[in-house]
Amino acid sequence: MKDYIEERAINIANYIIENNATVRQTARQFGISKSTVHKDVTDRLSQINPTLASEARKVLDINKSERHIRGGLATREKYLHRQTR
Repeated sequence: MKDYIEERAINIANYIIENNATVRQTARQFGISKSTVHKDVTDRLSQINPTLASEARKVLDINKSERHIRGGLATREKYLHRQTR
């Protein structure tokens, strides 16, 4: 694996852990795709630093379990703003 990919994977994991960030937020921050973020954290990072990978994975699992709630709130906001116009 190339050095810049390893460094990116580590930076991504640290960002996710420090900011409790979602995959979408992380992808936006680093200017890469969601699939690249996911691949870096799940596959590549587990080869480089398994401890860091498991910590980042915990945050992503929590975010995944809560995503239906965030989606519902976003939809609610959308329709609340639509009615006031």
